[in-house]
Amino acid sequence: MTPMKDFYHMNHRLRAAATAAFLALVSLLPSHAALPEAPSARWHSSLEEFSAADKLKKPSGRGVLFVGSSTIRMWKTMVADFREVPIIINRGYGGSTLEDSSHMVRQLVTQYQPSQVMVYAGENDLHEGRTPAQVLGSFKRLMSAVRAELPGARISFISIKPSPSRAAIVPAVRASNVLIQDFLMSQYNVDYIDVYTAMWGPDGKLRDELFLPDMLHMNAEGYALWHKIITPYVVQDMTP
Repeated sequence: MTPMKDFYHMNHRLRAAATAAFLALVSLLPSHAALPEAPSARWHSSLEEFSAADKLKKPSGRGVLFVGSSTIRMWKTMVADFREVPIIINRGYGGSTLEDSSHMVRQLVTQYQPSQVMVYAGENDLHEGRTPAQVLGSFKRLMSAVRAELPGARISFISIKPSPSRAAIVPAVRASNVLIQDFLMSQYNVDYIDVYTAMWGPDGKLRDELFLPDMLHMNAEGYALWHKIITPYVVQDMTP
């Protein structure tokens, strides 16, 4: 087992100490200015695209909604991959952050009344300079906003992936994942879906074959891996 993977198999006490060490290191990195309180202007074109699609055919309620960054947006085979689920809704938008999504929950999530919300975001937050603690705070805000309007919806967090082109933030990615996983252990009707671990090879190196040439976005093999890992967590019974 490689040092990267060992982190996930520590007991809770050791993990807490290791996470604190990561946060201390990451806190030394320069921070960027916070985004405005109303980030919807930044994503106006994406929201307009979703609105236009809804006017043609708005998804009915009780579906499984995926929300997040370009990793979700570019999953073009999502509906076919999860064909056993009656309603799959993709609300990924390129370049998005978890912080932004936490402020736009109604536009992106709750208006569709999903039974389950699959969240993938956080990598762009870290790339922009936010800390793991801030990423956790953004996720908590998103989760609270969903719970306020959809108390029965299942919330599933897909772990932040490690990307070869962003090797510099891998320690922060790892620390953010651990913080969110530990937080979810105290919550109800939630999942932590670990895609991070499977994206490392037995040699301790990232699996480049899962990525497009930009070494940031995934190719078909990467999405096939994610589909295999995520499928057991998908809610298929949409009965209210």
